Amino acid sequence: MQIQVKIDQMGPSTAEAAARTHRVLVDRPVEKGGEDRGMMGGEYLLTGLGGCFMSNLLAAIRAREADIGNVHLEVNGTLAAAPSRFSAIEVVVYAQAADRALLVKLVEMADRACISSNTLRQAIPLTFRIAQPS
Repeated sequence: MQIQVKIDQMGPSTAEAAARTHRVLVDRPVEKGGEDRGMMGGEYLLTGLGGCFMSNLLAAIRAREADIGNVHLEVNGTLAAAPSRFSAIEVVVYAQAADRALLVKLVEMADRACISSNTLRQAIPLTFRIAQPS
């Protein structure tokens, strides 16, 4: 099985990525010579990780009919200088949970089920942390 994304040039610095019936623009900020018409590739990498993890976490919550809601993630990538890359990524999970121990268990399960975290963990330090909702 494969997952495929197609990417086409749309302008001097802009590309359009397509997966199934979905399309998004990829671009650079103006200060980096782009037109700022979309997120940069590195931002999409963090978005892909967060989206993959979130979909698995929400599925685990639904399957157990857990009293967990208002789920919010912050995905933070630490940049290294040369070559330009992420040297570490942290996913911070915020949620209203009646049972914090269950939330911890479901975060661990979602992490293990996520294609993106399973792939990235082989290359860089990847951590998940649960924070108190604000």
